[in-house]
This record gives sequence, C-alpha cells and structure tokens, in this order.
Amino acid sequence: MGANLINTMCEGVAPLIERITRGRVRLRILSNLADLRLARASCRIPFEALADFGFSGAEVAHGIAEASRFADADPYRACTHNKGVMNGVDAVALATGNDWRAIEAGAHAYCARNGRYEPLTRWWIEEGALLGRIELPIQVGTVGGAVKANPLIPVLLRTMGNPGARKLAGIMAAVGLAQNMAALRALGTVGIQKGHMALHARNVAVSAGAKGSAVEEVARALIAAGEIKLHRAQEILAKMVAARGPSAEAT
Repeated sequence: MGANLINTMCEGVAPLIERITRGRVRLRILSNLADLRLARASCRIPFEALADFGFSGAEVAHGIAEASRFADADPYRACTHNKGVMNGVDAVALATGNDWRAIEAGAHAYCARNGRYEPLTRWWIEEGALLGRIELPIQVGTVGGAVKANPLIPVLLRTMGNPGARKLAGIMAAVGLAQNMAALRALGTVGIQKGHMALHARNVAVSAGAKGSAVEEVARALIAAGEIKLHRAQEILAKMVAARGPSAEAT
C-alpha cells in the first residue's frame, strides 16, 4: 500500500513546512482514512436466483432489503452489518499480504464521515431484482513488502490475474458485498446460527480426527444429535470406524 514511502515523504518535507509556517511539525505520518482511494462494487440479482431455504426469491430479496434498511437506521446493527462485510474484505487482504488493520480502520472511519455510523453496503428492490452496492476506502499494494517476503502471495495474485492495486481493491469490495449478501440472506430466512453451527460442527469433527468426506458425515450427526461437543464427535467417529474399518476416518 506504500505506507512506508508516504511516511518517509512526510518526514522529508517536515523541515520545509516548519520553515514556511515558522511552526513545529510533530506528526509525520499518513492517515488510514484513504477517502481518495475508494473501491466500489455493485450487483443485480434476479428474484429467481435467490430462492432457497424453502423461501421464494422475492421473500429472500425483501428480507435482505429490510435488513439493509435496519442497518441504515440503527448504528448497533450497522456495526455488526459492517463486521460481516469486513470478514470478506479482510480475508482477501490477509491472503494478498496487505494490512487488514489499516483497511478496517479506514472503512469504519468512512462509515462515520457524515456524523453518524452508517452501513458500508446498501440493498434495495427494483423491477423484480435485488440490487446491492458497496463503497469503502481500500488502500492496498501488489508489489514489494510482504508480497516479496511470502512466496505464496505471488502465486495467489497470479491466480487472480495479477491485478494491480486498483483492481485488487475492487475485488476486495466485491467479496465484501458478496459476504454481506450471504449473511443477510441467512439472517432474513433461517437465521445465522444454522450456518454458524454447521461450521462449528465441521471444526469439531476435524478436531475429533475426521478427514475427507467423514468430516461432513460426523458434522451432520452432531447437528442431528443437538450436541456439538468433541467427546460426542469422537464417539460418532469411533462407531463409524467400528462399522467400516479405519478407512471410515477418511472416506
């Protein structure tokens, strides 16, 4: 993102500023509120593509739009709404060697630029479709720094088409918008806990020693039993091994 270069420039021009102003420069550092480096993404999803969980596409779309209005009206909801957005943005930042903490700081400051804390995304209904939009400051880099230090980062960037900083910021914004849509879709239908508990069950299954397709099988059994605990996962896996042999752990 070029932070070190900018900070070096700030320190370099400090004496000149002091001579011009006859004052003293104390803080020689950039701001993480990079509101001149805004990334945007938008989407249009027809109702029929949203049908799921036994709900019609229109019902899902209206649920997402209503959740968006809630976040716009209430800062307590907006905070959690934006946390979900940043789950996606931060994941890409980490994978590409960028400073997710700086991006987080800038994003949340941008949300409060109008004197009240607002959501990063907006969702609304228009002509039989759900429309979504995101805008936030994202300062990233694709050369130097951590990119050279970690050999996996160049590989990942190649799989993304070797994007420049502007395109990478756009990708991050798109991922944040998609992450937000997925969360609001669950919240507006079956509830977020179903997905969270399924993920928790998979993690417990892995901790119990399950591998491959056995992870999903053990996770489903844990959810069905209503007891997502390590000892229960170990019991389920042991029964699978007894019935099918050691290969059951990694079928």
